Amino acid sequence: MFNHLAIGSNDIDASEQFYNAVLAVLGVGEAIRNQNAKGHHRLFYRSPEGVLMITQPVNDEPATVANGGTIAFKCSSPEQVLDFHDTAVQQGGLSIEDAPGWRGAEGTGLFLAYVRDPDGHKLCAVYRPA
Repeated sequence: MFNHLAIGSNDIDASEQFYNAVLAVLGVGEAIRNQNAKGHHRLFYRSPEGVLMITQPVNDEPATVANGGTIAFKCSSPEQVLDFHDTAVQQGGLSIEDAPGWRGAEGTGLFLAYVRDPDGHKLCAVYRPA
């Protein structure tokens, strides 16, 4: 359904450091950095499932956070969720909501962790058993 997601950043270098580390946990390579014709820097993280773009706002206004918005990343195990969470916190993210863990019955619910990136965007790492 989706081709890409785009979120804004007020510090593209900090975002690159954060997302390079966090997305490496999921096997996603480092950002492809791009500059548009007006000089705005963008980071593209490509995977077979789509693209995450981090960009300086093209309207030159500050980047803001979507109230109620969450970007959820699929993980292959509870351990990968914990690694994503811990890496995010080590890279300047903020652990939010409940501690990482099962929501619903262990093994049949979802294993989740929530963090905010350095710009305040809400991210979720999620493992759903088959």
